Amino acid sequence: ASITGSIIGNILLVFGLAALGGGLRHKTQHFNRTAAATGATLLVLATISLMIPTVFQSVTGGSTPGNEQRLSLVISIVLIATYALLLLFSLKTHQELYAGSPHDPEDEHGVWSKTRSMVVLLASAATVGLMSEALVASVEPAGQAIGMNEVFIGVILVAIVGNAAEHSTAILVALKNKMDLSINVAVGSSLQIALFVAPALVLLSYFVGPTPMDLHFTMMEVFAVGASVGIMALICQDGETHWMEGVQLLAVYFILGVAFFYLPI
Repeated sequence: ASITGSIIGNILLVFGLAALGGGLRHKTQHFNRTAAATGATLLVLATISLMIPTVFQSVTGGSTPGNEQRLSLVISIVLIATYALLLLFSLKTHQELYAGSPHDPEDEHGVWSKTRSMVVLLASAATVGLMSEALVASVEPAGQAIGMNEVFIGVILVAIVGNAAEHSTAILVALKNKMDLSINVAVGSSLQIALFVAPALVLLSYFVGPTPMDLHFTMMEVFAVGASVGIMALICQDGETHWMEGVQLLAVYFILGVAFFYLPI
């Protein structure tokens, strides 16, 4: 549930708030359509990868658990390979697509060295990870205490708290009219979860888990990811955004959140 929540949360909530906040300050904001379309297409690939094990289990009725596990393993390897090639694409062969708009003059003040930047980045990542873990650890029992079902806690509460760093970053840079960076944070975070984290967990489960993990999600989770990716793909088509598109993304997120809330405990 937390994997699903991270994907739809970054697409709908994070970018929705970024588009809304940035659109209220700047009438129309632009971003690189090619880079955004590439990310949206990869999200479609991730959605298909989540759908296939679920459909396979539905067709076979769960009568071939061994084949389901092997299917998830193969899909996980393909997804990780795709993520590695995405890094090559974005950092090496087509890095100009992700460079964003030229820096403002004030951005040139106090430029850090590469070493200092890496040290600060790693330290920040470690600190954010520890803080997120502490927050999530307190959110889960609190949600259970007031009667929320585990799926809602994972998809909505844990995802919001665990991805707080991405939320704030995407919104702040959108307010500065740097929509390329904002959409890269939102879509890139979702791609990282779908193409790397989820399949990596499947692979690691063979070594550290009591039983191997698969990529079989519930039909509701698969539909939520598919709907989120669908509306995001539509928004990425024209290379620009405004506050109404943020409203639309947030509306979809709210509707899905209500649906997960009313799922039987």
